[in-house]
Order: sequence, then C-alpha cells, then structure tokens
Amino acid sequence: MLPLFEKYFKRRPPKETSSSKEETENNINRNTADMPPENKPKYSYYNCFHGCLAKPSLTQIQQIGETTTGTTAAATTTTRTTRSNFSKTTTSSLYPSNQFTNHESLPSMSDAFSIFLSVFPQYNGTQTADLIRQRQYCHLSAHACFDYSGIGLFSQAQMDSDFVTPSTSTDTIPPSRIKPPFFEIAYKSASLRSQVQSRIKDTTLEAEIRKRIMKLLSISDDEYSMVCTANRTTAFRLLAESYTFNPNNKLLTVYDYESEAVTAMTETSRKKGADVATANFTWPGLRINSTKLRKKLTQRKKKKGLFVFPLISKMTGTRYPYLWMKLAQDHGWHIALDACALGPKEMDTFGLSLIQPDFIICNFFKVFGGNPSGFAGLFVKKSSCDALERSSIARSIGIVNIVPARRFSYIGDDYSGTDLEPSQFLNMRNEEEDMETTSSFSGPIVTQNRENMSQEIGDVSKILEEERTPEIDREEEAAMEIECHGLDHANTLGLVLISTRLRCITNWLVVALSKLRHPNSTTGYYLVRIYGPRVKFDRGPGLAFNVFDWKGEKIDPSLVQKLGDRSGISLSCGFLKNILFENVYEGDEKNVLEKKEGDENDVGISVVNVSFGFLSSFEDAYKLWVFIAKFLDADFVEKEKWRYMALNQKMVEI
Repeated sequence: MLPLFEKYFKRRPPKETSSSKEETENNINRNTADMPPENKPKYSYYNCFHGCLAKPSLTQIQQIGETTTGTTAAATTTTRTTRSNFSKTTTSSLYPSNQFTNHESLPSMSDAFSIFLSVFPQYNGTQTADLIRQRQYCHLSAHACFDYSGIGLFSQAQMDSDFVTPSTSTDTIPPSRIKPPFFEIAYKSASLRSQVQSRIKDTTLEAEIRKRIMKLLSISDDEYSMVCTANRTTAFRLLAESYTFNPNNKLLTVYDYESEAVTAMTETSRKKGADVATANFTWPGLRINSTKLRKKLTQRKKKKGLFVFPLISKMTGTRYPYLWMKLAQDHGWHIALDACALGPKEMDTFGLSLIQPDFIICNFFKVFGGNPSGFAGLFVKKSSCDALERSSIARSIGIVNIVPARRFSYIGDDYSGTDLEPSQFLNMRNEEEDMETTSSFSGPIVTQNRENMSQEIGDVSKILEEERTPEIDREEEAAMEIECHGLDHANTLGLVLISTRLRCITNWLVVALSKLRHPNSTTGYYLVRIYGPRVKFDRGPGLAFNVFDWKGEKIDPSLVQKLGDRSGISLSCGFLKNILFENVYEGDEKNVLEKKEGDENDVGISVVNVSFGFLSSFEDAYKLWVFIAKFLDADFVEKEKWRYMALNQKMVEI
C-alpha cells in the first residue's frame, strides 16, 4: 500500500501558526506526561492519530533542506517504530512468565490494575472518563456492557433526572417536563432522493439533535444531508433500494463477518440486477487480501457501482486503510462509508476534505449500557444525489422523524431500536407474567410497576397511532430544552483520550486471555483463541474469540453469552466469513470453518464478540477475564446448571 500512500498523500505540511502549534504541544505533553521518553510517540503531518491519514501535528519536517519525499519516509519509519515498540513492550511486560490454569490463581483486581498501570502509565491521563462514568452512568458499576456499537445520545443520570411517571395510564406529561430521552420515531412515506432535495423543515427536536450530531462528527451541513432511519439495517436497505444500479453495476462490500444490514443490502441489490461481490480476508490474520480487492476495484469498466467500506471491523477490531476509498473513487465507484463501528470522536481522524464519501451511515442509541433504542443516520452527499432514484418501494422502508414523546410509555426502553424492524415494535413486552426482570440488549433491567404493565401495553397501539398535528408539535417543542449529555461527554473527552483509553484496555485483555491455559492437558490447549489482530497499537476496540474445553473442542459461543449474562456481563455473538486460505494454510480450512446453522452452504466461524465503548473501564475488562477463566474448570457449565436449579429457577436450556 506504500506506493498508493505516496501517490495520493504526498504533499507539503500545512503552515502551523504559533497558537495552534502551542495548543498541539500542550495536548501531546498532557497525554504523554507519564510515558517514558523512549516510548513517547513521534507525531507527523502524514499520519492521523491511528497512523492512517494526514493529520496536522508536531513534526520534524521543518528541518532545512529536507525534501517532501524524505520527510514522508522518515515519518512512516517513525510511526512503524512506535507501533512496534508498543507491541513488544505490551507483550513482554504483562505476565511474561505466567500461565494461569485456574481462575482462583488470577491476580486480584488491585494487583492486576497495578501491573496494568505499570505497562500503560498513559491510562492515568484518562481518569476524566472514570469520573463521568461514576457520576453520570452509575448503572455500569453492576454490569459490564460489551454489546453496544454506535454513539450514545444521553446519560443515565440525565434519563433518571428527567424521568416522570404519570398518575394514570391515560395521563399525558406536560410538554415542559418532556426531555430528549423520551423521543419517539414517527414513520413517514418518503423517498431518500426527495428527502435530500426537498429541504423540508424538520421538527425542532430533530433539527437540534441533527445539528448536535453533525457537529460531533465534523460533517458539514452544506455538503451533506442527514436522513434518519429506524435502524442500521433499514439504512442499508434504503440505500440499496434508492441507489441507481445500472446494468452491469456492482455492489462491492468489505466485511469479515455476517451482518444483517449487509445481507439486507445485498438481497435488495440482487433483486435490482446488481452484481454482488465481497472482499476476502486472508487466514490467519484476517487482513484484506489486497491483490484480489485491488483487482475488483480497478477493473476496466465504465460503469462501476457502490463500494461499501467500514473503516474498522466491528467483530475483529481490524482497521482498514482509508486509501481503499480513494482508490475506488479514482476508478469511478460511489463510496458508502459504514461508520457504525467507529467511536464518537473517531470521525475527527477522517479527512472529509480529502476523501468525501457519497454516503455515510452511523448508528445512535439513547444510553450506553442502559437503553439501546435509537435510530440510524444516513448522510447523503448533496452533489451525489443524482446517483439516487425515486423508488416507490423505498418510500415504505423506514425513513422516520424524531418527535417528542407525548405521553409516558415503556416503548423502546429495553429493545435494540438499532436492529429491530417496525413490525416488531408492538411485540416487545410479551414476557411471562412471573418474570421479575426483563431481558434487555445489555442484560437485565428491573421493571417497575409490573402490576400496571398490562394496562400500559394496552395503550401502546393507541400511542403509536395517535395523530400529531403541527400545532401540537410546535407547542410542545417550544417548551423543550434540548440536551444530549452523551454527545457532550464524548466531545469533552476528545479523540486522544478516548483512543488512548481503549488502546490500553483492549490490548491488555488480548494478552490476559492468551495467558489462560488448561491444566493437566497433554496437548497443551489454550483456553481462548483470538481471531484477527493480536496486540497492536492501532487495533480497534472489537475482539472476536472462542473458548475451548480441555479436550480442544469449542464451547458454543451462545452458551458463553448466556452464562456471561448470568454473571452480569453482556456479550454478543457473530459469524466470521469470507475467509481465504492460501499457501501453507490451505490445509487448515476443513478444521477451522464450520457450516452455519440453517444454511449448509454458508461457511465461517461462529465467535464470541466483545466491543468496548469510550465509557468502558479496566474493571470491565478484568471482570470479563475472571469470567472466561472459570471455563478452566471442566465442570463449570454443569455446576451452573445445578446452581440455578437449586435456586428454584426455571431451567433454561444452555
């Protein structure tokens, strides 16, 4: 990829003013104050924070007589050295001579944290995130959440302080008491193209939330229009249905895992006559097979199509070079950037002025670890509107307005609004009457006023169907104060702090899991196998792994997920696919790949998935490590079954 880098990004550094230079130096010194001099990273104009794209910062290129080419080479070498030193230091410093064969032999939380800080002293500079978590997200102290992906809008403290309970199920809440956590989504019939072109005035609430989101993501309102959809899957399907697939056009995706949203897009595109293709990922590192993808992007055809590209794999945490988008643009492709797996400030590393994708898809939820309901944002570049067509089918797919909730209800408080379809919205409360809690996207949530729940459910359909007049909306929104504390917290912490925090936690967990080994195993089986990148400076906050028993047989990921939920840990499962076995690894294919349940033609690897958020802490990672270590006990699963039976709880098949 180096020739591509030099072709597209070889340029002179921007002129840096004294004030901006001083501010940059202060930020860097503040976040690296605790690091040894030899480990402090060297910054360059030619690298973003992750070392991917041009990002103005301190550099040595001001040396007299140094050429641009020479500077680029020096900067690239410095970045590689920094990353290499980080990986070596992390691997050699964390439990270098330890193999843990029993969960009781693990170091205590305090001892593990001391070792963690000795290896990652820069983590001390992220204590602001811990303070925000303690004050605004106190619900996270009892539950470790690893199943959220997207951007949180509000805080739990904001939700609690604005929580208003009506005296009866028919009462409405005064408009002055309604706050953003209680917004609803109202479906409307409209095509994507008309939404981008019409500039119809949004509701006050939606306009304010839209403004806050675009500011956080550094997306210009002059260049892009934001259309709200019910969820991520809807956004992908809507784009596929609206995109003009001419004869011989292609849909090319880059995903190393199965995604419901991508599946919906490919099915819709095939129905419209598109030629669907995907990138391949080389075993065992699961990196993009550059040769094959470059060939697909540079084929000599006048009509190309839509290139769907995530900057990071949500499943494995692999980061992909921005240069693939530039290469695709230069060969006539329209670019759809999937930013759903990015952190709330990671768009700051993305030079939209250099690479402007035609479409951007982001995911938003209400409260991290507390309320996953929300919506998705589909950003359309205004100059790319001609690539869209008016579709009667697209009008019914799921474009929504964000409107104030007119009365109290439980709608959306314990389901994933980012994944569910509209037809499922009315079926979310069909739980058994004897349950004391209800299962959420991120673990159990205590249900209040259970005796009045049936009456609340009876009003759900009326709430959804009740007509809203413009006069009522304007009256309600006039008294509304728009606050999005979740966005504020992410903006306060900033890119450097969030990236540093997640880098330390994720890489520690990778090493910690690799130190778990089955006792008395003649073949020396490790308990955990990690897929994708291991210890790496710029790895993402996602982690895909599997747990194996002492015989070397894989434990069902769904079982690990269920037992984790019982231990206060929310995990998710996934299915890795599009894996390519080459050269010496060709013989591994039969032993590694498995047939997907329900579809024998679809092969891949079912895995456990962990996703860290900017509010995740070392304590969360340690809690997960201790839980996984319990599988070193060969009888752990059976003990869990009997424990729950002894508590007179219903037997749940695991």
